[in-house]
Amino acid sequence: MKKKVPQLIQDDSWLAPWTNEIYKRIELAREKEQELAGRHSIYEFASGHLYFGLHPTEEGWIVREWAPNATYIYLVGTFNQWEEQQKFAFQPLANGVWELHLKAEELHHGDLYALSMHWAVDYGKRIPAWATYVTQDAETQIFNAQVWHHRERYQWKNDTFSGTGEPPLIYEAHIGMAGEEERVHSYNEFREYMLPRIKKNGYNTLQLMAIPEHPYYGSFGYHVSSFFAPSSRFGTPDDLKHLIDEAHGMGLAVIMDIVHSHAVKNEAEGLGKYDGTRYQFFHEGSKGKHPAWDSYCFNYGKNEVLHFLLSNLKYWLEEFRFDGFRFDGVTSMLYFDHGLEKAFTGYHDYFNGNLDMEATTYLTLANKLIKQVNPHALSIAEDMSGMPGLAVPAEHGGFGFDYRMAMGVPDYWIKLIKEKKDEEWNPGDIFYNLTSKRLDEKVVSYAESHDQALVGDKTIIFRLIDKEMYYSMRKDQPNLIVDRGIALHKMIRLITSTTAGGAYLNFMGNEFGHPEWIDFPREGNGWSYRYCRRIWSISEDPNLKYHWLYDFDTELMKLISEHKLLTIPAVNLVVENKPDQVLAYHRGLFLFVYNFHPNKSFTDYGIPLGPGKYKIMLTTDSSRFGGHDRIDEDIPYYTLPFKGLDSQHYLRLYLPARTALVLKKMDIPRVKHSGL
Repeated sequence: MKKKVPQLIQDDSWLAPWTNEIYKRIELAREKEQELAGRHSIYEFASGHLYFGLHPTEEGWIVREWAPNATYIYLVGTFNQWEEQQKFAFQPLANGVWELHLKAEELHHGDLYALSMHWAVDYGKRIPAWATYVTQDAETQIFNAQVWHHRERYQWKNDTFSGTGEPPLIYEAHIGMAGEEERVHSYNEFREYMLPRIKKNGYNTLQLMAIPEHPYYGSFGYHVSSFFAPSSRFGTPDDLKHLIDEAHGMGLAVIMDIVHSHAVKNEAEGLGKYDGTRYQFFHEGSKGKHPAWDSYCFNYGKNEVLHFLLSNLKYWLEEFRFDGFRFDGVTSMLYFDHGLEKAFTGYHDYFNGNLDMEATTYLTLANKLIKQVNPHALSIAEDMSGMPGLAVPAEHGGFGFDYRMAMGVPDYWIKLIKEKKDEEWNPGDIFYNLTSKRLDEKVVSYAESHDQALVGDKTIIFRLIDKEMYYSMRKDQPNLIVDRGIALHKMIRLITSTTAGGAYLNFMGNEFGHPEWIDFPREGNGWSYRYCRRIWSISEDPNLKYHWLYDFDTELMKLISEHKLLTIPAVNLVVENKPDQVLAYHRGLFLFVYNFHPNKSFTDYGIPLGPGKYKIMLTTDSSRFGGHDRIDEDIPYYTLPFKGLDSQHYLRLYLPARTALVLKKMDIPRVKHSGL
């Protein structure tokens, strides 16, 4: 019987030479799901967090761990002076599982605990792999698990939240550096001060970084040690639930940066040599070490590892009611060479034996599980390779992600700003790079994220203005470099968001051109928090220019949200004039016009359109956003025929240099004739 060609290949005939590899990928995921779930569902399989770890029972407590290489395991903690005692010794079960039963009075809420793990030739202290709360001693800096079981569970107030129903306008944020003070900030502070700000600014989705526990703050949360424990640096598990609950009450979805691509190598705090072996969770040899990240790579071919990671997804979705995930490091997972030093110039780069089908199976099952837990949940892939099918439904032959990050867009802006003079900016090239994507996929577009804000890189505003940001950001300090930077910053964010292929993302502070890079406390800076915060007050200071960018971003998000702009799939080119550096495109009823020229303004510039009446909805030249009010925003604009009524119509516009306009086509009322 002939196999049905997947929709993925039907939509892209260039994939035909790799049909067998695509069939194999699909079939391996199907076979693995059958092996893991049998006659049940992957949802039921992904319940390890309900079995492993510490749980209260009617008689007291039960603790279970998976450690197949262990010979003895003891529970140690503040309740037994961290000493190995026989009544706290685990008993071995089948398949490397260990179990301990305790009476109610032997363990209490708030107790610190860990495992004393023994194997054939050595032993070591371990944080339980399934621990749901891990804290660090302020003096010794030592991490331990902590019992977190109130008599009453957190009572959710917004039980009915099922997503925004809108294309995501994502506000990417880091809890610890979300405040102005030079310290680590908390879940509660974020809930109180940041949630109203994000809502007011027009975003509908919050993406939280660095939530799972990580021993080194400066890793930005990407070297995870405890996959089931929300970082205690920011507060308690209940504090995080309260934050998410309140966000839902405001109509905000909350997604999480999930790091299943690798894990920190730490042994005392993490999963490194957890039971004395590296191969328990990770590959042995060079395959198990990421050459660029100094971390361990999961073995997605082991069912126990799949159980751990899939259960982890279900845990965050159900226990904390996250609304989805942004999967970090997908490129690293997909390829045996992790995609390092690879340009991905053709389809042969995706296949030819370099694709890790164990990882593709995991990603496919992960996305299926996410939808089984919550059909409205979001799943976003951070992939720079452009793997075909990544954001295509599994039933069409894809991996099942809802979106992929448009990682080429910020790279393009950096390259353009660094390498091209303003006079060399090609509007057609800009449009192509912002709209070029696979037709069967949706993407999250962004001008910059946290990556560009870190020390060693530069945000767009820093690349445009550089040191002048320190001397000329008061309104009474005229500066042509600053004027250029502010004008282009607005235009770049406008064109990136309004050409977005499904969703848009901004990292906190970038919307108003935050003047400082991000530098986490480390030995090299004297463990300083000076650059590990966001200075919100400058965005609201009427004497500073930052609030122009802040206000513009708010108006831009409002425009996109209120008019459901990103639900309109087609972005149609209208004008691309390289010598004039003028660009115009349609999206639904909206017309976007840009004059990127650094010094040429145009009067009565003709935009070829059908007959119509237009109204200006937004312009970067408004004095509210640091412009010069050269555009009349109050009058209607009508297209006019070039010659006779049946000839080409043109919308005649005044286009100042470095200015963009957003116009909406309005209905023209029909005039009733009396017949006279």
